[in-house]
Amino acid sequence: MADRLDLPTVEDETRPYWEAAKQGRLLIKKCNGCGEVHHYPRPFCPSCWSEDVDWLEASGRGTVYTYSVVFRNDLPPFNEWGTYIPAVVELEEGPRLMTNIIDTTPDALSVGMPVEVRFRDLTDDWAAPVFTPA
Repeated sequence: MADRLDLPTVEDETRPYWEAAKQGRLLIKKCNGCGEVHHYPRPFCPSCWSEDVDWLEASGRGTVYTYSVVFRNDLPPFNEWGTYIPAVVELEEGPRLMTNIIDTTPDALSVGMPVEVRFRDLTDDWAAPVFTPA
């Protein structure tokens, strides 16, 4: 079997994020020093460098910041998906994350469109956040 390029590298610092995703919850980090909210999960604030950061459950709502359409990808498992839409979504809480938009066509999608999180099972243990039009 070919390597799965869609599987996360789960480390101690990111494990709560991936465990929450499998439970259908989207976690981001909030700095207790400066109040900034950020994504991707890391042990420090990218704004003020404080290590006083905690997990925060995001609302799961956001807007499409930018997107692309991939018509063909030869790498597994993307080669089985057909046409798909990778995107950057700006969360209601502020941070942006890379994801995929599902349950729509490229023609129906637009920058600024409201979206909400869903979760795509990757394996029995892991899931990833994806978004669908709200």
